[in-house]
Amino acid sequence: MHADRLWLTDAGLETDLIFHGGFDLPLFASFHLLESAAGRDALSAYFQRFIDMARAGRTGLVLDTATWRSGAHWGAQLGRSPAAMDQVSRDAVAYARGVRDRHETGQTPILVNGVIGPAGDGYAPEALLTPDEAQRLHERQAQVLADAGADMISAVTITHTGEGIGITRAAAATGLPVVVSYTVETDGHLPTGQTLGEAIRETDAATGGAPAYYMINCAHPDHFADRIAGDWVSRIGGIRANASRLSHAELDASEVLDEGNPEEFGYLYGALAALLPNLRVIGGCCGTDHRHVGCAARHLLPNTPNTNAA
Repeated sequence: MHADRLWLTDAGLETDLIFHGGFDLPLFASFHLLESAAGRDALSAYFQRFIDMARAGRTGLVLDTATWRSGAHWGAQLGRSPAAMDQVSRDAVAYARGVRDRHETGQTPILVNGVIGPAGDGYAPEALLTPDEAQRLHERQAQVLADAGADMISAVTITHTGEGIGITRAAAATGLPVVVSYTVETDGHLPTGQTLGEAIRETDAATGGAPAYYMINCAHPDHFADRIAGDWVSRIGGIRANASRLSHAELDASEVLDEGNPEEFGYLYGALAALLPNLRVIGGCCGTDHRHVGCAARHLLPNTPNTNAA
């Protein structure tokens, strides 16, 4: 990834296609979309909006695989064997590579990002894994994603450092660049209570600084903006914030989608960019869609045309 340019990524895929698209995604597993013509069409239309924005702004695009809940350990809950879950990851990479091959240009490079999610809930961990436990749990999917042709691997919505360290080690063993994105609460701390700075320092120390960069995700910008201070800030390379100011517990209990305010969302991203000297990747998480990412892009790239009309 070239550090001298902005890269867009997508938004809250699962919340968008559940609430706006009307799809049923058991366990929030987005790979189900790849298993029907209607799902693939919806997924292609979803990503097309981000591709169009990247082209208009002449940015790169980090294209996520639909594998956030596709590790072999999710198979039992989804009624599938570990081998079947391996095939899910292969199919998701193949789909993403096809999108890249059709849309990549010299001005808009596209990276296929193999996504690995947490073993449990992305808001609150049911159990705290040790690094060794997490590495053993996730190394199978990391290797499948790498063998299938992903360009990089990202650990997304990670709630505690044991899992972040373990996934980093598993991904690094494949030879691909790895990114760790930690979830934070309304106080800017991880769900375990650890500060983000402490989590980044611990992960770097335990992995020899293996992550290419870190991301913050699954929280509104107001939840962490006032916590961005310290030498660790230079390690933050991406932001995927929530649209809503609600807490994770409140979001879990809500039966409606809180979309927040896309224009305000974009303004807040502009403010975050002033605090994060190495911010290069911008996208969204729960409740966001192309409108939010488009507004953020226009605040970071003022000449970006408005191509994200609802």
